[in-house]
Amino acid sequence: MSGFIQQSAVKQASSLLPALALAAVAFTYAPVSQAGATFKIDDTKWLSIGAGLRTSFRAVEGASPNGDWSNNFNLDNMRLYLNAQLHKYIKIEFNTDCQTCGNGGEVRVLDAIGKFEIDPMFNVWVGRMLVPAERREMNGPFYNPIYNTFNLGTPFDPADFNTVIQDNGTSAGSYGRDDGGTIWGEFFDQRLHYAVGFFRGLRGGANQANNILYAQRFEYMFWGIEENPGYYTSGTYYGKAGDILTLGISNQYQKTGAGIETDPGNFRGTSVDLLLEKVLPEDYGVFTFNGEYKNYDITDGYSQASRDAGGGFGMFEGNSFDVSAMFLLPQEVWIGQFQPYVRYVGVYPTTSADRDQVEVGVNYVIDGHNALIALSWQYGDLLSMGTDYTSDASGENINAITLGFQFQI
Repeated sequence: MSGFIQQSAVKQASSLLPALALAAVAFTYAPVSQAGATFKIDDTKWLSIGAGLRTSFRAVEGASPNGDWSNNFNLDNMRLYLNAQLHKYIKIEFNTDCQTCGNGGEVRVLDAIGKFEIDPMFNVWVGRMLVPAERREMNGPFYNPIYNTFNLGTPFDPADFNTVIQDNGTSAGSYGRDDGGTIWGEFFDQRLHYAVGFFRGLRGGANQANNILYAQRFEYMFWGIEENPGYYTSGTYYGKAGDILTLGISNQYQKTGAGIETDPGNFRGTSVDLLLEKVLPEDYGVFTFNGEYKNYDITDGYSQASRDAGGGFGMFEGNSFDVSAMFLLPQEVWIGQFQPYVRYVGVYPTTSADRDQVEVGVNYVIDGHNALIALSWQYGDLLSMGTDYTSDASGENINAITLGFQFQI
């Protein structure tokens, strides 16, 4: 969702950084390449910490109060990560984010996961975590190749519909997360990955029976093996992982998972995604393609009249797709590499007007996902209509410009 980061089993932190630093004096300290710092307690126990920041300037045509261009400086994400191992098979992950960054920056729990990691083929996570979904969701903002992936992309999943977890029929999670459990693992020499989850989903409102949300993701890696923590993913590896060709499919279902109490509907969301990354010979650069298709449906109720009246849990119905292509130039310019890209998003609701958007941009990649600057231009009526899926929704093609900064340790 607009504001989501890749989950952080690789980069963990805590809001108690000073206390942790003092406690580390008693431990053996060892830096690791994929985390800010790791504090070893004994042969099986350790603690690692890290942090991530995304901040941007964004200007949108006609979005100011007087109809001129808006000019906004945004704190998109400020995350603190903490990960710990308590036992050979037991770990804990705890991450925070300022989920109200635009309104003061209240810090809230993002992830709180107890992990039983027993075997590559079978692992169990419980607590608050990412709901298995399409690659965009599993990447999160920090590991997506495009800065604007969430604020103007394909329609949200239920866990992204609201930024706050509530029981009043308006929320099924927060920033792609929900309370529940996921079983995940890998087979066939790490080529087939699976994740099957069971979550609260929508509570209250249309779901008076407290029906569970079921979520699944399966992906197969035809070329190289993607290495990420758990069932998380990345939208690019900047050529560091070699040639990648991975096909994924995901599905979510919840009975009475949409609508209002007097007009509920059963929600189903199915997605297919593809990542192709090719390292060209003789230092010619790296080509990356990301593609995603979604088909969402609400059955057994939830009329258009209820949707137009507003309120409740008005999930998207219809089809959408998001495709992007980018090229990482091999030459280093000062301290980084340029990565120009193009992107197209099409959203086709069954209940409202079609909308789309084209995006052209360039990333200045300093240290992979850990340090980059992104500049982009967007144009389309998706910018003006957004997630308004009522029958009379309309909008004009408008422009937007974003300059984003991303840092992680």
